[in-house]
Amino acid sequence: MKLPDLPLSLLIGFVEEDCPFGDITSDAVIDPQICTAVISAREPLLLAGLSEVIRLSEWYGLFIQSKSRDGTCYKAGDSIAAINGQVHTILLLERTLLNILGRMSGIATRTRKMQDMVSAVNPTCRIAATRKTAPGLRLMDKKAAMIGGADPHRFSLSDAVLIKDNHRVLVSADEAVRRAKASGAYRRIEAEADTIDEALMIARAGADIVLLDNMTPELVSEAVSLLSENGLRDNIIIEVSGGITEENLAAYAALPIDRISMGALTHSVTNTDFSLDIIKEG
Repeated sequence: MKLPDLPLSLLIGFVEEDCPFGDITSDAVIDPQICTAVISAREPLLLAGLSEVIRLSEWYGLFIQSKSRDGTCYKAGDSIAAINGQVHTILLLERTLLNILGRMSGIATRTRKMQDMVSAVNPTCRIAATRKTAPGLRLMDKKAAMIGGADPHRFSLSDAVLIKDNHRVLVSADEAVRRAKASGAYRRIEAEADTIDEALMIARAGADIVLLDNMTPELVSEAVSLLSENGLRDNIIIEVSGGITEENLAAYAALPIDRISMGALTHSVTNTDFSLDIIKEG
C-alpha cells in the first residue's frame, strides 16, 4: 500500500496552532537575517516524518537539504537535514518540525521493533495498527506505523466492516456477518470472536477475517486448530488483539496466525528526540 500524503493544510494548521499571532519572542530580539539550521537525531531511531518536514519547510520559503530518507535507521548524533533561510521563519517552524519528526519516528521506531520480534518467530505474520490514535492525527500516526512495517488496518469506520462486541450485543455474530455480506459485495468483512465457538460461527458465516479478541495464546492455538479441523482455516485471515504487550508478543507470534493488532503502537506514543541547532556564521 502506498504511503499516504498528509494534507498540506493539516501541516500548516500545526504551525498556526503554535503561532496564532506570530513568534513575538523572535520578532522582538532577533534581527532579520539568513542562516542555516541543522536537525540531528539525539538517539537511535527509525526516521519518519521527514517528507512532511520538507514539504512544510518549503511551503514557508525555506530551502532544505537532506540525504536522509524515511524508513532508514539513524544513530544518535546523525544529521538528518540542513535548513537555510530567514531566521524568523526557521524559529517559527522549529517546534512544529521537531514535534512531527519526534512523534512519527517514535511510532515508526517502536513498530519496527515489534515487527522484528514477530518476524523472528513467524516471518509471515504482521503487526497491525488500530484506530487508537490521537484525534486529528490519525493519518500521521498510521503513516508512521506503516513506515515501521505495520499493516495499517482500517483508517476509519468507512473503510471496512469490523463487527465488534457492541454489535454482537444486538445481533448474533453469524447473523451480523451475513447482513454485512448482503450489504455489498466489494468490502472485506471482519468480525471479533470472544470464544472459540464464536470464531467457528463467524468463519462458517463467511467472514474474511476472524479477530480472536482477548484470548490467551493457549486459546488462540486451540481456536486455530479447530478452524483447521473444520476446513475453515485456509479461507480466512486470523488476527489476534487485546492485552498484547512487548512481553507476551513472541508467544502470540509463534502461533500460526496472520496479524497481531496493537493499539499501543499509537495510543501510548513515546517521542524520539531530535534537535534543531542554528549555526552562527562569521
